[in-house]
Amino acid sequence: MLLGFLDHMRVVPDHRIPGMVTYPLDEVLLSTLVGVVCGADDWDGVEEIATGALDWLRSFLPFADGIPTAQTLRRVFRLLDTEALQRGFAAWAASLRAETREVIAVDGKTLRGSKTSPDGKGALHVVSAYATEAGLVLAQRAVNGKSNEITAIPELLDMLNLKGAIVSIDAMGTQKEIARAIVDRGADYVLALKGNQTSLHEDAALFFADPVCAADCATSAGTDAGHGRIEERSCRAAGAKWLAERHPEWEGLHSLAAVAARRIDKKTGRESLETRYYITSLEPDPKAILAATRAHWGVESFHWTLDVTFDEDRCRTRKDASALNFAVIRHTGYNIIRADKTKGSLRRKRLRACIDPAFRTKLFAA
Repeated sequence: MLLGFLDHMRVVPDHRIPGMVTYPLDEVLLSTLVGVVCGADDWDGVEEIATGALDWLRSFLPFADGIPTAQTLRRVFRLLDTEALQRGFAAWAASLRAETREVIAVDGKTLRGSKTSPDGKGALHVVSAYATEAGLVLAQRAVNGKSNEITAIPELLDMLNLKGAIVSIDAMGTQKEIARAIVDRGADYVLALKGNQTSLHEDAALFFADPVCAADCATSAGTDAGHGRIEERSCRAAGAKWLAERHPEWEGLHSLAAVAARRIDKKTGRESLETRYYITSLEPDPKAILAATRAHWGVESFHWTLDVTFDEDRCRTRKDASALNFAVIRHTGYNIIRADKTKGSLRRKRLRACIDPAFRTKLFAA
């Protein structure tokens, strides 16, 4: 896995002056990746961990001049070609994933530690594609704020092999051009509806509110318990030929669905009910649509892991391109640890990788 990553990173150009480079780029990338996998959350941590693992690292690359200093790492990552790094990452991630009929969830996350002012402005926002069954980050694109996800998503999709997949996106990404791009790439979509698609949302709400229409819907339900609550979910689905005729600009529109989630707090008994509407290119199979909408929340678990296990929101790396480039390495580390099937949390595996060279070798050799 490690050598495959380095091979794909050969597309990243070294911006430094030839003949004046002490630490080759592959050694800089490898030092940073190993540091992140083993628990580092900043450049000083990367230098410290990589220095402690120098003999182990020399089994992969020469490291003739030792480990790059934190200042060197910081300087290199500030100017590293983000486009090339993201393309290399996407190609490497694609090599880890079998082509299967799974949900690829697209969602964005703000790197709060990258803010440039006390009020939070200037923080980098990264939109990621997450293979929910494989548990892998497939690609990412950076935008200036959540409102610009619409422009980043088509670029993100263009980096992926979507054939046979089901792409799920929240309401921000429910756009005609995005639906068309998904269908053109041989995939299906499940897109959430909210007020930003006023006409579609209103049509869906009116349809499911009509007792006659609702009576003809196929239904499916499921229940989960955890985190101190019980969640009951149900899905009603119907063919949407009439809706596609009203909105012919939505490529592949085939079905309409309503997913209701009833949550009960075990301690207080308090209940909440939320209904979400979706358009999809799938057949009106409520079980399949419910599974797809449920799988989408795997990307939220991924974001939670970045914050809690990788401490992403407290990372203050932010100058020039360093925030995005470090995020790409963080995603790489996540994929490497996530691919390991040994029992234990990701946090415990990071600690074990730091102190146990044999386990570290196992992670990177997978």
